[in-house]
Amino acid sequence: MNDDVRNIVLGVVAAGISAALGWLARTYLWKRKLRRKQAFFGLPDNSESLLVVNRDAGGPELTVVRQDVFALLELSALIKDCGAHAQVVAHDAARQGFGERTEFCLGGPASNRRMAAHLQSLLPGIRVNTDAERGPERWAFGIGSERHLLEPGRSEHVILARLTADLGRGARPVFLFCGQTAITNQAATRYLARHHERLARKYGSGSFVLLLKVVNSQAYGPDVVELVGDVTRAAQAPAPEEAAHDSSRPS
Repeated sequence: MNDDVRNIVLGVVAAGISAALGWLARTYLWKRKLRRKQAFFGLPDNSESLLVVNRDAGGPELTVVRQDVFALLELSALIKDCGAHAQVVAHDAARQGFGERTEFCLGGPASNRRMAAHLQSLLPGIRVNTDAERGPERWAFGIGSERHLLEPGRSEHVILARLTADLGRGARPVFLFCGQTAITNQAATRYLARHHERLARKYGSGSFVLLLKVVNSQAYGPDVVELVGDVTRAAQAPAPEEAAHDSSRPS
């Protein structure tokens, strides 16, 4: 074997080794990224999850408004990427306990009983005005001592939460998308899809409650979203009137 042939063979071998090492490195990084995503969403390979949807106010049948359908599509893509499976269930048909399967609960407490139960049990510091009468306070959020009003098409709010209820290692989280309007539910799911890596780095496997604001949805749809703030502490604390009532009791 002369020197030219030897150099060609060595070059081919070196290129093959480099390609193999590059493929192994990319595979390792991809798998590590996938495992982190699965851990954040509580969705290991072939696991089951629930998509809990509300009913349209128009009737008793399970009819989901268009923006909530888009939100379900966003969540379905996340679940599929994790190698997991999803079951869509109506809010009044979900009977499972908390932490058995990852749950994605969509809609406000007026149209989603499951959401109302989660807010009452896990986030007592959040109050939603579900009064049917139209007025400036309709669908307003009360979080701690703060009020967040709805301005349809201009300024609309949504709660995005990941909750574990301190059930210990292995318990699956529940994700809440509680918006003042249907388009805010879609905005919250899109925000989660875009920012889940940053949220995982900041909160790990812990709970968080974020208040988001959808700006000028009549022009920009669900795409322009601002983070108003992390309201975890205020949302998990007793409502101000309840705290005041408790403090007035004799010890």
